[in-house]
Amino acid sequence: MSIVLTTQCRDDVGLIAKVTGLCYEHNLNIVRNNEFVDKAGERFFMRTELTGNVGEQFLPQLRNVLPDGAQVHLHGNEKTKVVLLATKEAHCLGGMLLKQYENAFNVEIQAVVANYDTLKPLVEGFGVPFHLVSHQGLTREQHDDAMAQVIEQYQPDFIGLAKYMRVLSPQFVARFSNQIINIHHSFLPAFIGAKPYHQAFERGVKIIGATAHFVNDELDEGPIIMQDVTQVSHADSAEAMAKMGRDIEKVVFCKAIQLAAEHKLFINGNKTVVFA
Repeated sequence: MSIVLTTQCRDDVGLIAKVTGLCYEHNLNIVRNNEFVDKAGERFFMRTELTGNVGEQFLPQLRNVLPDGAQVHLHGNEKTKVVLLATKEAHCLGGMLLKQYENAFNVEIQAVVANYDTLKPLVEGFGVPFHLVSHQGLTREQHDDAMAQVIEQYQPDFIGLAKYMRVLSPQFVARFSNQIINIHHSFLPAFIGAKPYHQAFERGVKIIGATAHFVNDELDEGPIIMQDVTQVSHADSAEAMAKMGRDIEKVVFCKAIQLAAEHKLFINGNKTVVFA
């Protein structure tokens, strides 16, 4: 059986040996191991791929040899459950749906929840449940609560904002803390907020990009997961930049969700540790 063990804790002497030694004692074979120490923050992160049968005592024994407060989890082969939020733009959502259709990653898109019905035919064409939760006549908090009630029916591991063009309330973010992944159509921290391609055009940039990040209470300032860029020139209009940017957004968003599904992401303060 293939298993992924994720470990994060306060840094200490001999942590790798303690984890790998216990794996050996339990007849678990390590097929891949990645580790990182944040020296400034004194934090230790490790992702270990294992084969073998894990007994009930493995995790309790592991927690007993690691520093207090260590977070250790075992992940099997089950698909990572994701609910996607959308508005009207199809490219990131379509990229995710196509990936699932092709069995190209270890993700189960449980449902799509949107505040317009524009994308309903696309979603239902892939056999995925579609929920319309209109924001008309509701405050932001009321709409977010209605969205959250639909989402919680599915108990997802992560929520993907597939070009969901509404600012989430602090209550919603807290309700799904460290579970929300957004795609921003800019190379953060540059050009935060609306119309970043127009901002980029006005500044005469030579590269444009996209950023996938976890969502917190600060607009477009959550821990960054991954980014990518492409070159542009003075001859490219804001509209041309936006068209090129959509391709980057789709790729970056899908890759970020895949990293989450493979348990390769660790949140470390306002940064991330990513074992690609």
